[in-house]
Amino acid sequence: MRAVITRVSSANVEIDGAVVGKINNGFLVLLGIKDTDTRDNAVRLASKICNLRVFADNEGKMNLDLKAVGGSLLIISQFTLYADTKSRRPGFTTAAKPDVAIPLYELFISECRNAGFTVETGIFGAMMNVSSVNEGPVTIVLDEND
Repeated sequence: MRAVITRVSSANVEIDGAVVGKINNGFLVLLGIKDTDTRDNAVRLASKICNLRVFADNEGKMNLDLKAVGGSLLIISQFTLYADTKSRRPGFTTAAKPDVAIPLYELFISECRNAGFTVETGIFGAMMNVSSVNEGPVTIVLDEND
């Protein structure tokens, strides 16, 4: 699994002009699932993200995690994180097919909710418009397979 995590002051996702998910302070998580990913990958990555300390403390240092700042998550499935860019036209053969990806995506979301966070999402496989205000800017790439 691969995730691009952006610390945001706000983020939302629209489908067909309607907002289907919206958060204020927290993380926008673009989540890619590889064809070899497992339940263990989903659980570990969710824990890592939920405990990531990238919010400023009283001294302006990145010491606080999502819980400490009362943050939420907007989680968006994004198979293009596994693009093979050896040619000018990307290939996506290592991205998990829906029968593998959907259960792992749903498990990842469930793990974040079970950790006590408000979680908003898009719709798996839908054409989505995602907007965010990147705070910092802070953007981190985590790859559970590294």
